[in-house]
Amino acid sequence: MKCVVLAAGYATRLYPLTENFPKPLLKVQEKTILDWIIEDLDATGFIDEFVVVSNRKFYNHFAAWLEKCNYRAKVTVLDDGTEDNEHRLGAVRDIAFAIEHCSIDEPTIVVAGDNLTDFSLKGFVEYYNAKKYTCIMRHFEPSMERLRRTGVIRIDDMDKVLEMQEKPAEPVSNWAVPPFYVYSAEDLARISKAVDEGLCNVDAPGDFIAWLSTQSDVYAYLMPGSRYDIGNLQSYEEICREYRGINRV
Repeated sequence: MKCVVLAAGYATRLYPLTENFPKPLLKVQEKTILDWIIEDLDATGFIDEFVVVSNRKFYNHFAAWLEKCNYRAKVTVLDDGTEDNEHRLGAVRDIAFAIEHCSIDEPTIVVAGDNLTDFSLKGFVEYYNAKKYTCIMRHFEPSMERLRRTGVIRIDDMDKVLEMQEKPAEPVSNWAVPPFYVYSAEDLARISKAVDEGLCNVDAPGDFIAWLSTQSDVYAYLMPGSRYDIGNLQSYEEICREYRGINRV
């Protein structure tokens, strides 16, 4: 299995911290956000290569980080060729870029490089291994305001996704979807098709899942803990104070 880490954003809401430095390499409790993510998945033994998709502006920072890495699995850093936020490829295009550049044709977990969890992603990968279909995560979100700013799904009794909405005005449920995905090899091949044919918003992986769920079975894993979206200075300061690491029990 491969892992693609989306790290090509420009994090404008975290300026000045990220004006000349990539958000995934900011430290939380003396470890970079990126290292928290890779260390957890590397320890599972499921991943044989991590592909970190960066941009041209921050590529050298990731290259310097890579020189110090000592993980079991191979780590590759890619430059997607963009140099500013206005010309970014978008998350879905970055996934397609990684697939093409690294010739990925096997099940792949895709994670955002600015989200942390207090639980191991091992259970998520094991869930995919049991289902053998593309899997996403879900968590119960009571706030209607927050539901309108994220992906929302409706599922059946077997966790199969029946409907997915991206930032809906009228959410169909309280099941919110964070940016963690495991794609089957078959569905991974559909990403380029969706990009080329304009079938989804290229800046929203959840929008691709909304389309994909109409073409293929998709299942939703119940998050066993909390996740932290580092979107602005306040959320970064909060996680630096509160984060206690990953519970692998």
